[in-house]
Amino acid sequence: MSWLRGAFAILAKDVRSEVRTRAALNAILLFAVVTLAMVSFAIGGFGLASEVHASLLWIIMFFASMAGLSRTFVVEEERGTVMALRLTAAGGQVYLGKFLFNLALLAILSLILLPLFQILLPIPRANWSLLLGGLVLGCLALAAATTLVAAIVSQAGVKGALFTVLSFPILIPVLVAGVGTTQKAMAVQPVSSASTEIQLLVSYTGVMITAAFFLFDFVWRD
Repeated sequence: MSWLRGAFAILAKDVRSEVRTRAALNAILLFAVVTLAMVSFAIGGFGLASEVHASLLWIIMFFASMAGLSRTFVVEEERGTVMALRLTAAGGQVYLGKFLFNLALLAILSLILLPLFQILLPIPRANWSLLLGGLVLGCLALAAATTLVAAIVSQAGVKGALFTVLSFPILIPVLVAGVGTTQKAMAVQPVSSASTEIQLLVSYTGVMITAAFFLFDFVWRD
């Protein structure tokens, strides 16, 4: 329990910091809203196939997350608190706290983006349980991978660009499975039709979290 309290203390610290500055949240939401508005104006009143709808949703999710998820570690370097965090918390605690914080950011992004997406680029019909379930699993996978990548690039000179470049190849399975799940949901297919994509997202998240707990101490301490 004391180990978990340490992880949740890191989460609470990041939440308090974000409430004061709103740097990561503003970056994520502004990018998502501006991109969605531009796509909506460009497309106009043309109808979109379910494949295009699904791809646009996940493209916006991916690039919006790239705009803000690296901030969880970058801010520690900028404020000079990284050494204090290394001395007071284990690597696994740091990873779990940062992972939960990034997951909370993605949850807020999804809660705002999906209604706006429905307003500006209406989805005519969908299997909403499959769509929302795929989005939740996709957010878990995104947070699991990007938290580890953010720790790796936090000491680099060009953090933002390097974060996106390193994250993209790692997140290709997530994007493929996420688009596939969302496309089938928008085609009003049953949940069973997306079993392969769901299994991929669950397996990917499990592998990334397990790998992070084994490797994070080496990444974080070095």
